Amino acid sequence: MTADAFLLYGTHAVEAEPVRLRAGALSADFVNGNLRTIRHGGTEVLRAIAYIVRDRDWGTYQPDLADLVIDQRADAFSVSYAARCTGPDGSKLDFRATIKGSADGELVFDVSAFPQSDFETNRCGFCILHPIAGLAGSPVKVEHTDGSVEDTKLPLLIDPWQPFKDIRAITHEVRPGVAAECRMEGDIFEMEDQRNWSDASYKTYVRPLALPWPYMLPAGQANRQTISLLIAGDGKAPAVAAASEPVRVTLGEPGPALPDIGVVIYPEDVEATLAKLSVLMELGPRQLLLHYDPTRGHDFDALRAFARLAEAYKSGTTLECVVACEGNLDAELSGVAGMVRRAGLRLDAIAVSPSVDRQSTPPGSAWPPCPPLEDVYAAARCAFPDIRLGGGMFSYFTELNRKRVPAGLLDFITHCTCPIVHAADDLSIMQSLEALPFITQSARAIFGGKPYRIGPSTIAMRQNPYGDATKDNPQGQRIAMANRDPRHAGLFGAAWTIGYAAQVAPAGLEMLTLSSFTGPFGVLAGPGEPVAEGSPRPIYRAIKGLCELAGLAHVGATTSDETKVLALAGRSASGQTIVWLANLTAEDVPVDISALGRGRQVMTPYAITRFG
Repeated sequence: MTADAFLLYGTHAVEAEPVRLRAGALSADFVNGNLRTIRHGGTEVLRAIAYIVRDRDWGTYQPDLADLVIDQRADAFSVSYAARCTGPDGSKLDFRATIKGSADGELVFDVSAFPQSDFETNRCGFCILHPIAGLAGSPVKVEHTDGSVEDTKLPLLIDPWQPFKDIRAITHEVRPGVAAECRMEGDIFEMEDQRNWSDASYKTYVRPLALPWPYMLPAGQANRQTISLLIAGDGKAPAVAAASEPVRVTLGEPGPALPDIGVVIYPEDVEATLAKLSVLMELGPRQLLLHYDPTRGHDFDALRAFARLAEAYKSGTTLECVVACEGNLDAELSGVAGMVRRAGLRLDAIAVSPSVDRQSTPPGSAWPPCPPLEDVYAAARCAFPDIRLGGGMFSYFTELNRKRVPAGLLDFITHCTCPIVHAADDLSIMQSLEALPFITQSARAIFGGKPYRIGPSTIAMRQNPYGDATKDNPQGQRIAMANRDPRHAGLFGAAWTIGYAAQVAPAGLEMLTLSSFTGPFGVLAGPGEPVAEGSPRPIYRAIKGLCELAGLAHVGATTSDETKVLALAGRSASGQTIVWLANLTAEDVPVDISALGRGRQVMTPYAITRFG
């Protein structure tokens, strides 16, 4: 409950410190009833083993824990607790959990669930997360429920569907001479490639998605599931760098131009933006992304408001246009074009997407009715013949990967990301940055050199493709699928923003949008924040820095530990190099910046620093 916490996270609430469990070379962090960062000899074996209960909109319950007992010995540990989830209708699901680990490399997590009444859920059971760093594309052995064994590989490019189904166990190499077998009992498990959602993991989860959901857990019918991890072998543990060793920054060669930076503008934010026009000019985005959705009441007045803003702020303009697809496509899009002309709205580009495509179609589900995208794009091209046409998904890479648009008809492709689809803790959000290079590499593998845009991508979720609505968050908590997130207003959000740009820069994007100007996704403070309403949030400095880099040649910039510090660099035509560093952690991190002509510097938690 300190001002420092508010500055870092936009909220006084801080996450509870994990309990580090150890048994010989085996270690794991116990956090809110689940296990994170499971290591052996310092190497991450699994990112998490978690017992998850989801509601009908895929929101995650936060169980109330009781009777927690932790027993830590020299060569073993054990944990036991009881927990309860309460549904919105008052229904209750109780479960009891035990966790045991030993120095011989065995870890067992067992849960028995007891519905006190019929309990509705989309998923109830274990999720196991394999990390992607060092594992993507590597060999694994998959045992199926019929006893058959498949020698295969984890996907390198992001798999749109489930790479493995009907799983009983997965075995992978931890390091030469050491293997880890993860065995799953109590239900049928399958794996999805969570990099689709920018999660830095492959997720093996209970209950196939092809089965109906939501489903009911009958009152009084117990369900037991067990996850057993066995790590065996005689390979030596790698040398671990001392915690005090500084993170080294290295600069490489110039590459593609850094992207234009956009800000998304919603009709309801135009007046507030015009009132702060001088601040927008100082920020300096090269693009305004104007969101227009007739299915949500946007009409001629919205376009006229956009025209006023575009006249006042001279920049590139793109209309992000949701297409209702409820009648004649030519009539609908020519109607939009007519209103754009009457409003006097100057546009450089339009991106179109059917409204229905904002909702995800999970495996096993029927695709909803939608006109062929070829017809949608043809109607848009006819209505707007003199400007660039974009398409893709206004939701996430997941949807673009599963419904691959006919890019030959487009001038650019686009999609967004969101780091709180599945989890909203601080660590998971920062780890999501690890997945971004896989997203851009996968997009390039699908669409080649087609001009490519990403955004708006923010910590908070602007629209929920997986349920009826985003989660309201009036108390500013850490909530998955929330429509606002307090960390956007803190130093955390600024560090995440610089880290995001650093991770996608090698892809040669033409435009990147990581904020709005005002509102919950904006660079200016709202009510109840530690600075005056309307004054710059910490993310303002990050976005302004990215705007200054736009158009410069991207210079490859790496660090010796990219889980702690990420680097982004650009070089001007005159040879000046500008470097931004972001500390992704809640700790002070020493950094060796001799490659930048400096010595050693200590970066404070979630700090962003500019050189050059």
